[in-house]
Amino acid sequence: MFRTGPRNLITDVAGLSVGNAADARLKSGVTVVLCEEPAVAGVQVLGGAPGTRETDLLEPQNSIAAIHAVVLSGGSAFGLDAASGVQAALREKNIGYEVGGFRVPIVPAAILFDLPNGGDKDWGRYPPYRELGYEAAQAATADFPIGTVGAGTGALTFGLKGGLGSASTVLDSGVTIGALVAVNPTGSVTVGRSRHFWAAPFEIGDEFGGLGYPDPLPEDARKILLKYRDSHVGAQVEGGSTTIAVIATDAVLTKAAAKRLAISAHDGFARAIWPTHTPADGDLVFALATGRSGIELSADAAIDLYAAAGATTARAISRGVHAATPADGDLFPVWSSR
Repeated sequence: MFRTGPRNLITDVAGLSVGNAADARLKSGVTVVLCEEPAVAGVQVLGGAPGTRETDLLEPQNSIAAIHAVVLSGGSAFGLDAASGVQAALREKNIGYEVGGFRVPIVPAAILFDLPNGGDKDWGRYPPYRELGYEAAQAATADFPIGTVGAGTGALTFGLKGGLGSASTVLDSGVTIGALVAVNPTGSVTVGRSRHFWAAPFEIGDEFGGLGYPDPLPEDARKILLKYRDSHVGAQVEGGSTTIAVIATDAVLTKAAAKRLAISAHDGFARAIWPTHTPADGDLVFALATGRSGIELSADAAIDLYAAAGATTARAISRGVHAATPADGDLFPVWSSR
């Protein structure tokens, strides 16, 4: 049986901290994962509309072996500026690779599309995401809230607000795995229009309501319900979506194994969101391996790790929506009001 870490957050993985910053008027924000020491990293993109920075260098055949931080941001392509703010905060602390006498922090980033969510995006000449990224980096800690915070501040799903979710799993091998997800899919995280989450089989305790699956399944369980097409704002709003995530472990992994971890975490998207990986979603997972446990996995233990990556990601997705809170100007209600 899986069990959670003490926080049930990605920061149960030793060597990581998380910071959030948001603008309530904007209905958008930034989340950053900081690595105490450079962490081996990988990435997998399966959505059709990604927005990214510094992802090519994470491929196993490329030179950089480890990174200093990962950024998840709202704001569509404008939100990629957030990584510059995080990079500035790290440089002030003399964190980064020394190259030719210069200190260069490596900060990959991904964005979600939250522009038409009821927030005021009239920010003038320059978007605010660089400063939000700087603030998020300064706020990084082991304990952090989930729900309507950081990159999940303006997130939406079909019929409900999305949010920032996190979860952790401790395996029998002694390895810890954690997920952090900004949940903003074009599809639904619940079974039809019910209160029941698609990820119910993987829930530990009542971390997102403890409802299990509905019995019998509702008539609309297999219906493809899309955020902008099938919700009450469908005639007024069109646009993209995207769920972006970080999956992390304290196991010792190669760069290729980190890539496999990111691939496996996408199974959690498929377990928790219907439909997912659509042409309107830029779905992406970053993987981090801090190696702090010192454990190198056997073949069987590696399979357990990859299986747990999907389950932990699915739980984090549901926890993000479950924890969402209402705010003025919301287009959709929160799960707790359904």
